[in-house]
Amino acid sequence: MLTKRIIPCLDIKNGRTVKGVNFVDLRDAGDPVELADLYSKAGADELVFLDISATEERRKTLADLVLRVAEKVNIPFTVGGGITSVEDVDVLLQNGADKVSVNSSAVKKPQLINELAAKFGSQCITVAIDAKQIKGEWIVHLVGGKVPTQLNLFDWAKEVEQRGAGEILFTSMDNDGTKDGFANEALAKLSDELNIPIIASGGAGNISHFVDTFNKGKADAALAASVFHFKEIEIKDLKTELRDHNIPVRL
Repeated sequence: MLTKRIIPCLDIKNGRTVKGVNFVDLRDAGDPVELADLYSKAGADELVFLDISATEERRKTLADLVLRVAEKVNIPFTVGGGITSVEDVDVLLQNGADKVSVNSSAVKKPQLINELAAKFGSQCITVAIDAKQIKGEWIVHLVGGKVPTQLNLFDWAKEVEQRGAGEILFTSMDNDGTKDGFANEALAKLSDELNIPIIASGGAGNISHFVDTFNKGKADAALAASVFHFKEIEIKDLKTELRDHNIPVRL
């Protein structure tokens, strides 16, 4: 049985780690390189860095950050934010990233997923999907959750898989930062309908929420930010508890 992964997420704005609630009210959470080093040593399985304010001219800034992180950590890490081309990905991978995450650019140009998978391999390509419930339907949102689309979460996730994505990072905007638990019903449906790994994101508040998302949500990995950044949950304690619940983890 494949082990379940615990993934701290570092949202990056202007070179700093930030965290908000429901995608707004951001506050500083520390230096991303220092946090990456701490998480690597603390037993995190992977890291995710998302430049939430990325623009074309700031690609060099993110590439420099990737290089600094790569020099510190010995676990896989994914980088996302403002990636729009094969060239963007090439720079990030050359600087030490293991995977990239695309979101808005994939919706605007779905063929980008095919191009990236063909060039770098599906194992390098994560598609992030931010969605919230509107009138009972999960609707995909873009630009850090600010712009609603006409896309249904599950339809888009299936298309993403068909186009060659290696995994999906699903963030429930309704749950994000609330610490009330993950969107396990939607996660379980994604897991049932797709064959690629699903990373749960949005809503972690305590250790039981992680237990639930692996059992009820059928997630392959769980991503969280503030509970790790502000020392509310220690990764070692989390993994010990997961193991006690017969959930396979790397200790």
